[in-house]
Amino acid sequence: MTTSIIVGGSGALGRVLAQRFAERGDSVIVTSRARERADTVAAEIADSVRGLAIDLSRPETIDGALADVRDVDNLVITGVSEGFNTLADFDIAKAVEAVTIKLVGYTETVRVLRDRFTPEASVVLFGGLAKERPYPGSTIVTAINSAVTGLVKTLALEIAPHRVNALHPGVVGDSPRWRDVPDHPHVPRTPIGRLVTMEEVADATDFLLRNTGVNAQDLFVDGGLRVT
Repeated sequence: MTTSIIVGGSGALGRVLAQRFAERGDSVIVTSRARERADTVAAEIADSVRGLAIDLSRPETIDGALADVRDVDNLVITGVSEGFNTLADFDIAKAVEAVTIKLVGYTETVRVLRDRFTPEASVVLFGGLAKERPYPGSTIVTAINSAVTGLVKTLALEIAPHRVNALHPGVVGDSPRWRDVPDHPHVPRTPIGRLVTMEEVADATDFLLRNTGVNAQDLFVDGGLRVT
């Protein structure tokens, strides 16, 4: 049976991925900082899903948190921290947490699980469109999403022959963060005339995991917003 781990799988996009993998018969592990939250989400999805507590902001605890995980076929890391942080009101603690989660935490998770990867195992790390389209207050989130590109390139060498790619979603229109926001300014600027969906992001993630020729790449799911 295929084992898929979604770090950050109790959130919106992670949960959609976990649901997708569970429905096709995978053994799925979803994680959250809080074990109770992870267990609740896992139980709501399917009996084949279990919860696990992982705190990416405390990378020194990741090895122990993953101690009972065995073979890994798919590893997706979606965990993030709120990155909005202006220079005028710069919050150092928030910035350090964001960098720790997405760079140190992501790296440590891959390191810990590397020896448990099956021969065809693959990794997808989540970045974001702010890498290419910064906005006021995005200095930290733009920087760390840009750094995910560098991380993927070096990890592709470190974990070879296993593959690793980055997925950079645009504004996801049906996510909890945006679905109730009317007249989003990105809509008229996006060539497809709408925002992308969680299902489209999940499908793109699945593509990166299963296509054995794609490695060390950045894939944007933004409806073409980058070209406008």
